[in-house]
Amino acid sequence: MSWRERNVPIVAVATASGRGAVGIVRVSGKGLQPLIQAVCGRELQPRMATYGPFKDAHGEALDQGLAIFFPGPHSYTGEDVLELQGHGGPVVMQLLLARCLEAAAELDPATERARLPGLRLAEPGEFTQRAFLNDKIDLAQAEAIADLIDASTEAAARSATRSLGGVFSREIEALRDQLINLRMLVEATLDFPEEEIDFLEKADARGRLNRVAATLDGVLGQARQGALLREGLQVVLAGQPNAGKSSLLNALAGAELAIVTPIAGTTRDKVSETIQIEGVPLHVIDTAGLRADHEASDEVERIGMARSWEAIGQADAVLFLHDLTRMAEPAYVQADADIARRLPEGVPVVHVFNKADAVAVDPSALQSQAQPEGPLLALSARTGDGLQALRQTLLQIAGWQAAQEGVFIARQRHVQALRLAREHLEMAQAHAALSDGALDLLAEELRLAHNALGTITGAFSADDLLGEIFTRFCIGK
Repeated sequence: MSWRERNVPIVAVATASGRGAVGIVRVSGKGLQPLIQAVCGRELQPRMATYGPFKDAHGEALDQGLAIFFPGPHSYTGEDVLELQGHGGPVVMQLLLARCLEAAAELDPATERARLPGLRLAEPGEFTQRAFLNDKIDLAQAEAIADLIDASTEAAARSATRSLGGVFSREIEALRDQLINLRMLVEATLDFPEEEIDFLEKADARGRLNRVAATLDGVLGQARQGALLREGLQVVLAGQPNAGKSSLLNALAGAELAIVTPIAGTTRDKVSETIQIEGVPLHVIDTAGLRADHEASDEVERIGMARSWEAIGQADAVLFLHDLTRMAEPAYVQADADIARRLPEGVPVVHVFNKADAVAVDPSALQSQAQPEGPLLALSARTGDGLQALRQTLLQIAGWQAAQEGVFIARQRHVQALRLAREHLEMAQAHAALSDGALDLLAEELRLAHNALGTITGAFSADDLLGEIFTRFCIGK
């Protein structure tokens, strides 16, 4: 988007589609007073809600509601902003939207020019993008707005609020300030080669560098927790038919989401539900029972099993269910072993031995008989015994640490940027440890670490990254 396009005024319905008590039409741009006069029939006092009619081209009322004018730069976008708060019917909102576009194109009798030239419909996320471009918020705060709207748990919402308030951004800025000071020392010393030998000792460059690295490690740990709150964990229930996968999904969700019958192959397709454990969202997927393709009863079951393996390949963790009532059957145990061999490498697997209420459990015997690799748990999906241990195991796999009150929301791109900065700091530490100093290489690694941190707040961000971020916002935000 060119700078000229960024200066064009925009308008959109800012509330969700559908019916509601209140709906909002938002306009952002420069010089909104002629438009305000046409639609509201009066001037508006800044930041004061004014009740009255919203008028059509003939001066008739389209609706009655509140109008609020926020003069720039003290507004959400940093431009003049008008909010029309009317009754939240979809027809009313579309009438108000159309009226704003119509009034913008009308000639102002005082100037004989269009009241608001170029007014157009806003693109997804464009209001927030303008707030970022006008330095009202940084990129991490802009992303936190979308994350707050999309939060699936209370913990995620609270963490997004902290990021929106600038907690994450201040951590990054503090790191960048430390790196700037260190870069200034290193690059200044490069201008005086005779001083290089004594530089590391005199300026305590190694100590400063180590402190920056330690601080970054702390921020990275918090960012991982924040990313987990935002993204959650993709957990797939896998196993042979009738092992109790659907029963376990229902038990974890606390609701009858999946059909449960004694008939093998009842689940033919994926059934998904998002639950939360200590505020961490878990996206649990119940899949069709797995067995050899030639044992499938029909084509539908074969398609269901193919989708099961696809879901397993994309999982963050797999709960492999074993039926304790059939562990004495060699064919069943062999089939479980065949499935285990096909599980993708690198995906954590928790072996869950279900129906512990029906069979006495000997963990050592299970370990030797099933030969599972990974955590082993016995539980009963029917009675709920062992579910709490399973929940804690999933949190351990996710890397969640309890009592993280100061966690801010974060995205995978933030985590990746912090990891990249940490890698450059490790290289800088290696160069600093050399006897000859290698200050030119040290300076370059510090610069690259500095740039990596800048991508988080938007100090160094390509336009295509900005486009990718803001197009995922809802229209009107």
